[in-house]
Amino acid sequence: MAAALVSSTPHWAALQAFARTPPQLRTLFAADADRFASFSCEAAGILLDYSKQRIDGPILTALLALARACNAEAQRDAMLRGEPVNSTEGRAVLHTALRLPAGSTLKVGTQDAAADAFAVRQRVAAFADRVRAGAWRGHSGKPIRHVINLGIGGSDLGPQMVQLALTPFASPDLALHFVSNVDGRHLADVLRAIDAAGDADRTLVIVASKTFTTLETMMNAHSARDWLLARGVPRDKLAQHVVAVSTNVTAAREFGVAEANVFPFWDWVGGRYSVWSAIGLPVVLAIGPRAFEDFLAGAHSMDRHFAAAPLEKNLPVLFALMGIWNTNFLGYGALSIAPYHQRLARLPAYLQLLEMESTGKRVSREGVPLDYATCPVLFGEPGTNGQHAYFQLLHQGTQPVPVDFIAVAKDDCALPGHNEALLANCFAQSQALAFGKTEDEVRAEAGPDKAWLAPHRAFPGDRPSNTLLLDALTPSSLGALLALYEHKVFVQAAVWGL
Repeated sequence: MAAALVSSTPHWAALQAFARTPPQLRTLFAADADRFASFSCEAAGILLDYSKQRIDGPILTALLALARACNAEAQRDAMLRGEPVNSTEGRAVLHTALRLPAGSTLKVGTQDAAADAFAVRQRVAAFADRVRAGAWRGHSGKPIRHVINLGIGGSDLGPQMVQLALTPFASPDLALHFVSNVDGRHLADVLRAIDAAGDADRTLVIVASKTFTTLETMMNAHSARDWLLARGVPRDKLAQHVVAVSTNVTAAREFGVAEANVFPFWDWVGGRYSVWSAIGLPVVLAIGPRAFEDFLAGAHSMDRHFAAAPLEKNLPVLFALMGIWNTNFLGYGALSIAPYHQRLARLPAYLQLLEMESTGKRVSREGVPLDYATCPVLFGEPGTNGQHAYFQLLHQGTQPVPVDFIAVAKDDCALPGHNEALLANCFAQSQALAFGKTEDEVRAEAGPDKAWLAPHRAFPGDRPSNTLLLDALTPSSLGALLALYEHKVFVQAAVWGL
């Protein structure tokens, strides 16, 4: 099926008819005491509760039929086989190969993508082990204390988000710094702090640029190199302080990086899908190779589920279809990401890159202008901060905004009562968005003297949300969560014809 024609199919028309009078959430829950059991799915340690979406059985059936009509399963299988599904660039999309277990084989032309990815993974692990053990030393003989990652886009947002999320698993002996902005203040502030500690000779710089030509990254790289030289690093010892993640070995060597310390990745690794590759080097340095393997294994577990589960029980597929229903049929143009976990503070920014760069497009694969919406605008903050910033709009605004609530059951902060309050806020917000509060309910609560406030304090409900629940935030569960969002994006692109 031509992607641009999906809006003219009977499946699309059937869903448009359902959307003219979408079911109300109060009615749906009143009619079905077991609604959660019917509209939830679990895989790879993640529970998706989509019972607070404005769907019923017939709507879900129609959405699944739409996915099948758009050959979502066949497109998924082609991607996982390494076929060139990126039609505009004529290349495979194989971030899933980066997390295949040792000994796996996946041919892309004459290349064994799985074997090559594992070989680089071993090199990254060996280097990280040396740095973490203090065996890799700067020019003065001191072990590394500071790591500066210079990258932008996927070379920055992915590693930065993952490193923050997995802080409890990180070595206390390494301080990681992420610099992306060409605004010199970003780099200057980091260098000033290292200078204050007198640690220039204990600093390792990672230049993360596939081509070694990215304007912002290379300007920062030259400034960081000048800083090292000005702080007494001999030019012939730069290789002890600068490594690279790039495919351009020649340019990296000319910059001062030893060829043995250039860690490659491939054109079938998109930037926003690259944290699983050598781009994840700062994460490996922070949490260690073994924990990074757990991160990859969690993602691979979600990959296996995505590849094998029937659409009716396929968590990424169901997740994607809720977004298609909200965007294309209910007309909601935004999506709020609400992680109720402070260490997931950078997840909304990461998902902005993942989703809006992947599906923020206006023409089909064939170059035909689309007559339907694609990616919504994503925004978000950690709860409960978001509640005190923009939840007023979510509850009472004129434009409904669906929400992805992300919660972690296990408490690892050791401060009594905090996690219970956090989770209570999360679940209460999703319930309030779903069911609202009528003017009569406000009057009953406020009493006759405050009855005039009813229009101001009432809120309509029927604001849809998903809740994603993790038992604990670990390398494995984070890997599964990120892979879930990646596959959601792929399924939506398949349906939208992107």
